[in-house]
Amino acid sequence: MARSALLNVMVQAAMKAGRSLSRDFGEVQNLQVSMKGPGDYVSQADRKAEDIIFTELSKARPGYGFLMEERGAVAGDDDQHRWIVDPLDGTTNFLHGIPIFAVSIALERQGQLVAGVVYNPAMDELYTAERGGGAFMNDRRLRVAARTKLSDAVIGCGVPHLGRPLHGQFLVELRNVMGEVSGIRRLGAASLDLAYVAAGRMDGFWEVGLSAWDIAAGMLLIREAGGFLSDMDGGQDMLESGSLVAGNEAIHRGLAKTLKRPIKG
Repeated sequence: MARSALLNVMVQAAMKAGRSLSRDFGEVQNLQVSMKGPGDYVSQADRKAEDIIFTELSKARPGYGFLMEERGAVAGDDDQHRWIVDPLDGTTNFLHGIPIFAVSIALERQGQLVAGVVYNPAMDELYTAERGGGAFMNDRRLRVAARTKLSDAVIGCGVPHLGRPLHGQFLVELRNVMGEVSGIRRLGAASLDLAYVAAGRMDGFWEVGLSAWDIAAGMLLIREAGGFLSDMDGGQDMLESGSLVAGNEAIHRGLAKTLKRPIKG
């Protein structure tokens, strides 16, 4: 596949940060870890990866702004462009030695997502997308799965943990969905959940309480792989609402409907 110069910059930043994460992942027991909140850890590896990405992207496009998990919002001279970055999605997996984590970088131009990269260094899987140019994994073109029945589908989700609200709401959603589908999976890294939907490995996904850096790149991957996205109320402002339902057209529609159904009895 031919990548634009801009996407190449993003890929290089993601892979450089990924190499740093891989080194730290090999010595995960020796990492110094601090508590950022209940059940929400941040490590030296996380900060190092973010520093690498910030430096690489700032050098390549000096005026662009940032929205980053650790730094937060960083204004740039160019108010038309913003990088949306999660340097280590799946921190808890990472710190427990589970090789399901990723670097996620998206570019927003005038409020519209135009490029995205999700990189899992432990599995050396690089997911890329540009608006209008399709989605790829290690240069292989991606398409969402073709299954149309929830009864045949494997659906990904996020599970609220310690320190997160909405446990009761999730249990209602889970009960509704698990009675309709072939299987439910929880990876622990939303960027990879969305990449897996784009790749057809999972048929759909839902979660609430997400941040923009968790999902921005993955959203573009799904759109460019032919998938459909909305928030839990059917709207399109997922980066602000923090809720997301995804799949091909039929699975997205059926999953969204199922999630809203009240429990009988």
